[in-house]
Amino acid sequence: MNWHRIENSGVERKNFLVYLYPLTSGGRLLKPLDLRGFVSKGAIQIVMVTPFGDNEEVDYEGLKENTEFLVEKVRGKPFILTPTGSTGEFYALSDEEWRKVVSIVVDVAGGKVPIVVGCSHAGAVPALERARYAQDVGADGAMVVLPYYHVPSEEGLYNFYRKIAESIDIGLAIYNNPDVSKIYMKPHILERLVDHVDNIVFIKENTPYPPMLYRQIKTVGGRVPIIEGRGEWWFLAIAATLGAKGFTSGYANFMPDIALEILYAGLSGNIEKIRRCIEFLEPYEAFIDKMNAKYGPSTTILPHPYIDQYMVYSVIKNSMNILGLRGGRMRLPLTDISKDDIEELKAILFNKLGLTKIK
Repeated sequence: MNWHRIENSGVERKNFLVYLYPLTSGGRLLKPLDLRGFVSKGAIQIVMVTPFGDNEEVDYEGLKENTEFLVEKVRGKPFILTPTGSTGEFYALSDEEWRKVVSIVVDVAGGKVPIVVGCSHAGAVPALERARYAQDVGADGAMVVLPYYHVPSEEGLYNFYRKIAESIDIGLAIYNNPDVSKIYMKPHILERLVDHVDNIVFIKENTPYPPMLYRQIKTVGGRVPIIEGRGEWWFLAIAATLGAKGFTSGYANFMPDIALEILYAGLSGNIEKIRRCIEFLEPYEAFIDKMNAKYGPSTTILPHPYIDQYMVYSVIKNSMNILGLRGGRMRLPLTDISKDDIEELKAILFNKLGLTKIK
């Protein structure tokens, strides 16, 4: 199965509202209430890669080119750009590098595509400082993952997010990811935040347990949209049926058109269309699983079904390289796939997915 069969499969396209507001100060596109409404209608968060060169230096020109490509492909469509998230290896960037990456993306895409910057840090003060920087340069929102070092109490977790939210005027996205933080925000804490903070724009939910995802959606999903943080497969197979309004995508760095068809398929609720999209993704998903097994064993102490390997990021970056974009390489502690693996990946992209060179 290849992309052309998915493209012509009769997937229903929903009518999404295109936001054409006058630019606010700093080139910002959407205020918090508008951004929440944008996501509520169905949206894809593109988690952008940070390209690194052979010596692990940031390839800023490559980042600019990647951003220009995405703006051209997704402007006026239901997409959000997120630099410096997990896929962007924010933890591997110096403060200066982080600021420059954010500035480049906002300079290129600000006022054209909504931008929600990854502003994560284990401490509230550094996280809110990053969120303020994102606000100052003109981003539409800030995303902050659960504090990932010391394990906080429920009150500490609540106050962590409330402090950040009340320190900014732009929207705040909560990244509820237990895989990387070893903690989890339960529904009653999230509900309390939504009750008392008015600039939460969406929840990026990464629980590997469908009943918990359903409970989160039932608790706050009617007021703040929840998107599936574990990607396309989870959105299609589980989250869309439960009421998620979209998903996070690393694949959209190089195939945003396909990601959009997946969004439409999931929101349509048509089982046949969903099945076709899952089948289309299978060769790529299987290759990622193969790379995770090849480059193990993992050092995690978390039990299954929590994520225990992250070779997906090298696969995404090398997919971009193969197609003519600037994916670059990984920074330690994550590692890259081999040249032989890249040749196998080429065959999957061109022969099984039916993709073509972008540049």
